[in-house]
Amino acid sequence: MLKGISPLLSPELLAVLCRMGHGDEIVLADAHFPAESFNKNVLRADGLKIPDILEAILPLFELDEYCDNPLIMMSAVEGDTLDPKVEERYLESARQSNSEIEPVLRIERFAFYERTKSAFAVVVTGELAKYGNIILKKGVTPVD
Repeated sequence: MLKGISPLLSPELLAVLCRMGHGDEIVLADAHFPAESFNKNVLRADGLKIPDILEAILPLFELDEYCDNPLIMMSAVEGDTLDPKVEERYLESARQSNSEIEPVLRIERFAFYERTKSAFAVVVTGELAKYGNIILKKGVTPVD
Protein backbone atom coordinates (compact mmCIF):
# COMPACT_ATOMS: atom_id res chain seq x y z
CA MET A 1 0.00 0.00 0.00
CA LEU A 2 1.06 3.54 -0.70
CA LYS A 3 -0.09 6.51 1.32
CA GLY A 4 -2.39 8.91 -0.50
CA ILE A 5 -3.13 6.49 -3.36
CA SER A 6 -6.47 4.76 -3.51
CA PRO A 7 -6.37 1.00 -2.93
CA LEU A 8 -8.73 0.74 -5.94
CA LEU A 9 -5.75 1.41 -8.22
CA SER A 10 -3.86 -1.78 -8.97
CA PRO A 11 -0.09 -1.67 -9.52
CA GLU A 12 -0.75 -2.41 -13.21
CA LEU A 13 -3.17 0.50 -13.56
CA LEU A 14 -0.79 2.86 -11.75
CA ALA A 15 1.98 1.83 -14.16
CA VAL A 16 -0.26 2.46 -17.18
CA LEU A 17 -1.28 5.90 -15.88
CA CYS A 18 2.38 6.74 -15.32
CA ARG A 19 3.46 5.59 -18.79
CA MET A 20 0.75 7.56 -20.59
CA GLY A 21 1.80 10.81 -22.25
CA HIS A 22 0.02 14.05 -23.12
CA GLY A 23 -2.90 13.34 -25.43
CA ASP A 24 -2.99 9.62 -24.69
CA GLU A 25 -6.41 8.22 -23.86
CA ILE A 26 -7.58 5.54 -21.47
CA VAL A 27 -11.00 3.90 -21.70
CA LEU A 28 -12.87 3.02 -18.52
CA ALA A 29 -15.22 0.39 -19.89
CA ASP A 30 -18.38 -1.06 -18.48
CA ALA A 31 -18.63 -4.80 -17.84
CA HIS A 32 -20.30 -5.39 -21.24
CA PHE A 33 -17.69 -3.63 -23.38
CA PRO A 34 -15.84 -5.80 -25.96
CA ALA A 35 -12.42 -4.52 -24.88
CA GLU A 36 -10.31 -7.41 -26.18
CA SER A 37 -11.80 -6.91 -29.65
CA PHE A 38 -10.53 -3.33 -29.88
CA ASN A 39 -7.34 -3.01 -27.85
CA LYS A 40 -4.48 -5.29 -26.79
CA ASN A 41 -3.71 -3.42 -23.56
CA VAL A 42 -6.65 -4.48 -21.38
CA LEU A 43 -6.64 -4.34 -17.59
CA ARG A 44 -9.32 -5.78 -15.31
CA ALA A 45 -11.04 -3.93 -12.48
CA ASP A 46 -13.93 -6.34 -12.01
CA GLY A 47 -16.38 -5.39 -9.32
CA LEU A 48 -15.39 -1.71 -9.30
CA LYS A 49 -17.77 1.01 -10.48
CA ILE A 50 -16.54 3.76 -12.77
CA PRO A 51 -17.40 6.67 -10.42
CA ASP A 52 -15.17 5.09 -7.77
CA ILE A 53 -12.32 4.58 -10.25
CA LEU A 54 -12.68 8.18 -11.45
CA GLU A 55 -12.33 9.36 -7.85
CA ALA A 56 -9.18 7.25 -7.51
CA ILE A 57 -7.56 8.19 -10.85
CA LEU A 58 -8.31 11.88 -11.27
CA PRO A 59 -6.37 13.24 -8.27
CA LEU A 60 -3.29 11.65 -9.91
CA PHE A 61 -4.13 12.26 -13.57
CA GLU A 62 -4.20 15.65 -15.27
CA LEU A 63 -6.95 15.95 -17.87
CA ASP A 64 -6.03 17.58 -21.17
CA GLU A 65 -6.73 21.31 -20.96
CA TYR A 66 -5.83 21.82 -24.62
CA CYS A 67 -8.94 20.09 -25.90
CA ASP A 68 -12.54 21.12 -25.36
CA ASN A 69 -13.67 17.77 -23.99
CA PRO A 70 -11.17 15.53 -22.18
CA LEU A 71 -14.06 13.25 -21.16
CA ILE A 72 -15.81 11.32 -23.94
CA MET A 73 -18.78 8.98 -23.70
CA MET A 74 -20.81 6.96 -26.17
CA SER A 75 -24.05 8.35 -27.60
CA ALA A 76 -27.16 6.21 -27.51
CA VAL A 77 -27.87 4.08 -30.55
CA GLU A 78 -30.88 5.29 -32.54
CA GLY A 79 -34.08 4.22 -30.80
CA ASP A 80 -32.33 3.84 -27.45
CA THR A 81 -32.16 6.33 -24.59
CA LEU A 82 -29.46 7.40 -22.18
CA ASP A 83 -29.90 7.46 -18.44
CA PRO A 84 -28.72 11.00 -17.54
CA LYS A 85 -27.87 9.81 -14.02
CA VAL A 86 -24.88 7.86 -15.38
CA GLU A 87 -23.15 10.97 -16.72
CA GLU A 88 -24.18 12.94 -13.63
CA ARG A 89 -22.54 10.33 -11.35
CA TYR A 90 -19.35 10.41 -13.42
CA LEU A 91 -19.16 14.21 -13.42
CA GLU A 92 -19.85 14.32 -9.68
CA SER A 93 -16.89 12.01 -9.13
CA ALA A 94 -14.68 13.94 -11.56
CA ARG A 95 -15.50 17.28 -9.92
CA GLN A 96 -14.10 16.10 -6.59
CA SER A 97 -10.62 16.76 -7.99
CA ASN A 98 -11.46 18.78 -11.13
CA SER A 99 -14.01 21.38 -10.07
CA GLU A 100 -14.06 23.13 -13.45
CA ILE A 101 -14.47 20.03 -15.59
CA GLU A 102 -15.89 20.61 -19.06
CA PRO A 103 -19.03 18.83 -20.23
CA VAL A 104 -18.75 15.30 -21.57
CA LEU A 105 -18.49 14.93 -25.34
CA ARG A 106 -20.82 12.24 -26.73
CA ILE A 107 -19.73 10.36 -29.83
CA GLU A 108 -21.42 7.70 -31.94
CA ARG A 109 -20.95 4.05 -30.93
CA PHE A 110 -18.64 3.02 -33.78
CA ALA A 111 -16.62 6.23 -33.47
CA PHE A 112 -16.15 5.29 -29.79
CA TYR A 113 -14.94 1.84 -30.85
CA GLU A 114 -12.48 3.41 -33.32
CA ARG A 115 -11.14 5.69 -30.62
CA THR A 116 -10.73 2.65 -28.35
CA LYS A 117 -8.45 1.04 -30.95
CA SER A 118 -5.94 3.87 -30.55
CA ALA A 119 -6.34 4.25 -26.78
CA PHE A 120 -3.32 3.61 -24.59
CA ALA A 121 -5.30 1.09 -22.54
CA VAL A 122 -8.77 -0.15 -21.67
CA VAL A 123 -9.83 -0.86 -18.08
CA VAL A 124 -12.77 -3.26 -17.92
CA THR A 125 -14.74 -2.51 -14.78
CA GLY A 126 -17.72 -3.98 -13.01
CA GLU A 127 -19.88 -1.02 -14.11
CA LEU A 128 -23.30 -2.26 -15.26
CA ALA A 129 -24.79 1.05 -16.43
CA LYS A 130 -25.86 1.02 -20.06
CA TYR A 131 -23.59 3.32 -22.11
CA GLY A 132 -21.33 3.45 -19.06
CA ASN A 133 -18.02 3.70 -20.95
CA ILE A 134 -15.87 6.82 -20.69
CA ILE A 135 -12.60 7.94 -22.25
CA LEU A 136 -10.16 10.15 -20.36
CA LYS A 137 -7.62 12.22 -22.33
CA LYS A 138 -4.41 12.84 -20.41
CA GLY A 139 -2.96 16.31 -20.13
CA VAL A 140 0.29 17.85 -18.96
CA THR A 141 1.00 17.85 -15.25
CA PRO A 142 1.48 21.48 -14.16
CA VAL A 143 4.76 22.49 -12.57
CA ASP A 144 4.36 24.63 -9.46
